[in-house]
Amino acid sequence: MIAILQAIHAIWQRDVHKFLRDRAQLVGSISRPLLWVVIMGIGLNPYFRAETFGQVRFAVPYTYLQFIFPGVIALNVMFGAMQAATSVIADREYGFAQMLGTSPPPRWAILLGKVLGGTTIATFQGMIVLLLAPTVDLQIGLAQALLGLCAIAGFAFAMSCFAIYLATRTTSFEGFGLFSNAVILPIYFTSNAMFPIDPAIGAAQARAIFPEWLVLMVEMNPVTYITDLFRGVFIGFQSYTTAGSVWVLVISSAFFFTLAWRRFLRAQQV
Repeated sequence: MIAILQAIHAIWQRDVHKFLRDRAQLVGSISRPLLWVVIMGIGLNPYFRAETFGQVRFAVPYTYLQFIFPGVIALNVMFGAMQAATSVIADREYGFAQMLGTSPPPRWAILLGKVLGGTTIATFQGMIVLLLAPTVDLQIGLAQALLGLCAIAGFAFAMSCFAIYLATRTTSFEGFGLFSNAVILPIYFTSNAMFPIDPAIGAAQARAIFPEWLVLMVEMNPVTYITDLFRGVFIGFQSYTTAGSVWVLVISSAFFFTLAWRRFLRAQQV
């Protein structure tokens, strides 16, 4: 058992150290939230206000900057997980995957080491966004930070599993970049992370304003509930229950880990 834990730690440490030595990834993890919060957030903030629909006036209790803040956290986690998953392709390209496949540790331990490495990297990138909290006029206490860290780490785990699964479906860095963007961006933009489909009182309002198919896509998207969980922690507003969002996170993590488990090590031998 000790040997298995050492193998998991070694794989985790290798991927984390590789990330810390890559200045491009470090710069991207900082510049990305700055771009979304400072430029997009400030640019659209004046248009995010209370509106009147028929006889009902919907008041929005926060600014657009505050609304997108949890969504930017989710975005950085998603891209962080995708960047970390490129190590799967690199290992396959340079023969390290074959070495892992013939090593003594069980295959699940190798996969877990890769997932934990991606989780650490993605969690770090998500926590970087918290440094921008004063920019959006948010005061984050210690309890909020700890709860947020748990939620971010859970989402990072799920996304790392999903990213590794996608990496095993591609054969090149270029293909993975195109494939991951083609999957991640639609998921993100239909997750209610950047646009307030349900900003105040519930699904009835959303269906009165937006097409039924769009509301359905948002409600079926797991990232909707995870972003909503972040929003509840950091700005104190949720469209869905905390318990429901946590269950979505747990089920998504288990589902994506199963997908990665079925594909990861079989692909390592290709």
